[in-house]
Amino acid sequence: MKKKLLIFITLVIFTLGLIVISPLAYSQTKGQSGDKIDGFPVVLNDSKLFIIQKGVGSFTAQERAETISKRLEKIAQDSSITIDKFTVEQQPDATNIVVNNKVLLTITQKDARAAREPELELAEHYLEILKNAVEQYRKERTPAYIILALVHSIIATLLIVVVFWAINLLSPRLQTLINSWREEHIPPLRFQNLELISAQKMTDIIISFIKFIRSLIFLSLIFIYIPFVFSFFPLTRPFGQRFISYFFRAIQLIVDSFIGYFPNVFIIAVVAITTFYTNRFLNFIFDEIERGNISFPGFYQDWARPTYNILRFLVIALAAVFVFPYLPGSNSPAFQGISVFLGILFSLGSTSAVANTVGGIILIYTRAFQIGDRVKIGEIIGDIEEKTLLVTRIRTPKNVLVTLPNSTLLSSNIINFSASARETKIPLVLNTTITLGYDAPWRKVHETLIQAAKATKHILENPAPFVLQTALNDFYVSYELNAYTHTTRGLDQIYSELHQNIQDKCNEADIEIMSPQYTALRDGNHTTIPANYLPQDYTAPGFHIESDNHSSKNS
Repeated sequence: MKKKLLIFITLVIFTLGLIVISPLAYSQTKGQSGDKIDGFPVVLNDSKLFIIQKGVGSFTAQERAETISKRLEKIAQDSSITIDKFTVEQQPDATNIVVNNKVLLTITQKDARAAREPELELAEHYLEILKNAVEQYRKERTPAYIILALVHSIIATLLIVVVFWAINLLSPRLQTLINSWREEHIPPLRFQNLELISAQKMTDIIISFIKFIRSLIFLSLIFIYIPFVFSFFPLTRPFGQRFISYFFRAIQLIVDSFIGYFPNVFIIAVVAITTFYTNRFLNFIFDEIERGNISFPGFYQDWARPTYNILRFLVIALAAVFVFPYLPGSNSPAFQGISVFLGILFSLGSTSAVANTVGGIILIYTRAFQIGDRVKIGEIIGDIEEKTLLVTRIRTPKNVLVTLPNSTLLSSNIINFSASARETKIPLVLNTTITLGYDAPWRKVHETLIQAAKATKHILENPAPFVLQTALNDFYVSYELNAYTHTTRGLDQIYSELHQNIQDKCNEADIEIMSPQYTALRDGNHTTIPANYLPQDYTAPGFHIESDNHSSKNS
């Protein structure tokens, strides 16, 4: 594994060396040949041979260079013109380079002074350049050279495929090795007792960096491979040269832009680091407040997290405002136009969002409810499942999730069944009403209802349940049973069990829970109490008929 790791690191260093050295070499070449020269090049096969700086007679330097290039290309394509037919002929006022008894180039005293060489020496120097260029031009178009170029291309392709395969093979194994080093060789980043970055996070960062380096190596090898293979063939060599030239120019532009922009980058980095550690400090303070280790009068623990989120947003917004002038292109009309356009879109489309956000903030600091509270909003009863700056979600007892915009909640009555028990430890009072006839002794009714409440799960014995007679109606009395509980979730089950116990206790006490209009004089009707609560010798009463003596006497 160590050997494979060493091979992988060697490949990485070699490729990065190519990436770093190539732009530097290009910049040095540019510095050497890119100095401004008042002249035009003579070109053969997209290669610059020498520069024509002066005109002759009515011909400008540019016209001379273009004419010489065209003549030279025709000569190079004519294989019947041998290299030994390139000669120098000296005239009284100029020196000519003659090919096959035709003048290819005339060198004057002006050319010699511009090149800072004697006229004859300059002509001989140009002659040697032209011979080599024509000889190379013809050599590159022979079948043997084309075959050799194909062989070189195949070898280069195989090499890059092998390199890609080796990197793809070693990269996962290297990631596995780094994962195995977690905790042992990759410790967490700490500041005193505060863990800034965990070992797992550090491992993930290193693995992500390795993946980035692998992608960078792949791209770099492709950018090197394409012009390298194109350079083997004379027809594609100009495209390869342009490709590598554009690539290095782009890198050079990025490097120059970065160096010129470095002061702004430094300011942005300082602001970013300051913002990051400010938010970390705020997070630490509000975490301690949320845990109860730090307290301020009038500031509740449940305010800690939303207050931190608001302050974090403000800190980031302030940092963005401060950094904005230092961003590249921030003063350009296009950048400003996009900013204005986005601002208009946000203003037109965020009216409801802003209203809901403001509503969410108000609900947080009014402490209307918290996660898990049982509430009633309008006709909706349920537990608070989630609350955000935009919406609040309530889960009903039937497991229906209701989403309400926060702006709607501000205009609604919110009944919170849990707040009192949670904050002041004062239990919630459950109540239910039954109606019984006047024939039922009210003291016995009170005792029976209280027993039913005490038999119910989650009902507190202290404070004790109590009964209120809320109305004396024409045919019945309304009894309201009140009982205390600390349990606010599952109220439906508590009420259901309470009603069951009321039925059982009333049946045991021989108290009929009947319709208010049901008469107590049942004239032979069977009681409504279930049979299992009645004595075994129970019989339905007979019909009771009274005679009307007054009517008999009159008759």
